[in-house]
Amino acid sequence: MTETSEITLSVPTPAGDQLRAFIERIERLEEEKKTIVEEIKDVYGEAKGNGFDPKILRKVISLRKKQPHERQEEEAILDLYMTALGG
Repeated sequence: MTETSEITLSVPTPAGDQLRAFIERIERLEEEKKTIVEEIKDVYGEAKGNGFDPKILRKVISLRKKQPHERQEEEAILDLYMTALGG
């Protein structure tokens, strides 16, 4: 069997139609995801061009996704580890 980018689904049943619909939706969403990833990359590039550090921006975004208690717990563990390492 050779590898192709598109596989034809020819299952002439309601289940086959439903399967085809799911696959086509997933493929469409994957394409949208690629576009969004490219746009995010462009925004990081723009921010970098304006003097912001993309690595720090990613960290800020990561922290903002977390609940305050989750951040505090991580910071406490990080402090504990750094102390254990003498830093």
